[in-house]
Amino acid sequence: MKFNPAIQFERFDNKVDATLERIRDYKIVKVTFTAASALGDFGILWHIIGLLRAIGSVDRFQQALVFSTMIGIESLLLNQGIKRLFRRSRPTSSGDERFALRTPSTSSFPSGHASSAFFSALVLTYFFTWPWVALFYIFALIIATSRVGVRIHHASDVIGGAVVGSLMGVVGLVFLNAIHLI
Repeated sequence: MKFNPAIQFERFDNKVDATLERIRDYKIVKVTFTAASALGDFGILWHIIGLLRAIGSVDRFQQALVFSTMIGIESLLLNQGIKRLFRRSRPTSSGDERFALRTPSTSSFPSGHASSAFFSALVLTYFFTWPWVALFYIFALIIATSRVGVRIHHASDVIGGAVVGSLMGVVGLVFLNAIHLI
């Protein structure tokens, strides 16, 4: 039998979806996935973190503005560039009806929420240390998982988004080091 990556991705995506289906009706899962997806919209959570860190400091406010600009650039590159290369269909057009969500306007691969989350978690390592960094990665994992849980993305979309976001995050860290934003 010949190896077909598309079939392997589909099998993987179906297994993850079936596993998550077992928990989708739990109230805590509904609340968590809905909130995480909403906080991931447009990188809202990450902008809030940057602004909260900026309270009381002009320098940190400048850093927050740079960070928010970087999130915007990451989103633009992903949504207007990378996603247009793939044009993958979503598992559902507007998500699972059990979750109140904004209907996405772009294609499925890679996940913008996962990309933004992992990009932001990585870039925030420039400004924060342990245990904050661990918390940011936990947030990133929850946001990314929520996108599969609410059936807006396939699991492979989320993995692709995490990889792309991490790679862009490395570029973001190089940029921050180059401009010496401390």
